[in-house]
Amino acid sequence: MAEIHGQVDEGFGAVADAFRSNFDERDELGAAFALYVDGVKRVDLWGGIANSQTGAPWTEDTLQLVFSTTKGLTATAIAMLVQAGRLAYDDPVSKHWPEFAAAGKGDITVEQVMSHQAGLIAVDAPIDFDQIMAVTPVIESLQEQTPMWEPGTAHGYHAITYGWLAGEILARADGRRIGQFVQDEISGPLGLDFWIGLPETEEERVSRLSTTPLPDDPALLEHLAKLYARGANGYRALALDGRLSTAGENHFNTRAVHATEMPGANGITNARSLARMYAATAGEVDGVRLLDTDTMNAARTQRVSGDDLTLLIPSRFGAGFWLHNDGAPMIQDGSYGHPGAGGSLGYANPELGIGYGYVMNRMGNNLTADPRTIALNDAVQASL
Repeated sequence: MAEIHGQVDEGFGAVADAFRSNFDERDELGAAFALYVDGVKRVDLWGGIANSQTGAPWTEDTLQLVFSTTKGLTATAIAMLVQAGRLAYDDPVSKHWPEFAAAGKGDITVEQVMSHQAGLIAVDAPIDFDQIMAVTPVIESLQEQTPMWEPGTAHGYHAITYGWLAGEILARADGRRIGQFVQDEISGPLGLDFWIGLPETEEERVSRLSTTPLPDDPALLEHLAKLYARGANGYRALALDGRLSTAGENHFNTRAVHATEMPGANGITNARSLARMYAATAGEVDGVRLLDTDTMNAARTQRVSGDDLTLLIPSRFGAGFWLHNDGAPMIQDGSYGHPGAGGSLGYANPELGIGYGYVMNRMGNNLTADPRTIALNDAVQASL
């Protein structure tokens, strides 16, 4: 039986029960969960195994790579620049990044990039893993690339390219790379363990990702087969045409991936930092508020919904945030955040006053909605 540690305030016992049940009933290996309510931390739990190869336990200091849950941090950083008047969502990207106008992209807006409408789901140029890690070759490739569809007419999840596009927009508008911006403006003021580009001094704290055997679920297997068929949009976007892998020798367990900047896919954090960040986008946390009410509402306003050309399921996006829907349940409408591959999830709901963070190392096979977060959502809702 997994050892569970941490803090649970009175009235939130159901959340602790759900967290434990994930180990007992849903094949959890190592995980952490945190919940802020009205700016106060009410739940902070962790447990299980951090490394399946060594058996090392998950501790209070364990960090986890959270894949696309990183996108919520990136969306917050962009929203902060909008709030400061350095960007507007309706700005053409080329206003800040002139080279991006090549190949007919001059009218693509920041909003279209943030809501997956830009038609740049993959990197067409034949760059290799080392060039991807260097980032600059990726940026140069994307700025020369022709969109796959007319921007603004459809949306398809930019699983990895979203981060590079948004990160370059931020760098052009602000002057800092996104990793530095996050430390200066978000992680530093809030005291978070949250990085895009992990310092080597923190590497030993990172939990090792593990995979889960595919279930005997014909519908899910059929969907995954379509998603990852060579040449399919899913394969192109989620695996960069096979150049990044989460199976076998998982690239996301390597120091190279941890150290680079992939602002859509390689954030490293823990549950309490994820929950605290989201709480500070919707209200004040220990005197710090990241987004004012108007900015927060603009960021969570729906920009697109419906059939996703990449994921082959309905998706719903604000300005970089995934919005509550059946694909990524976040208790109720008004919630904004982001799931990550394998099951991680962070979000806020200002009406409920919550900031929510869940991270784990055993990657589930559900495309978005994960039974572990559904159980935690239900327990949180019952406790409020």
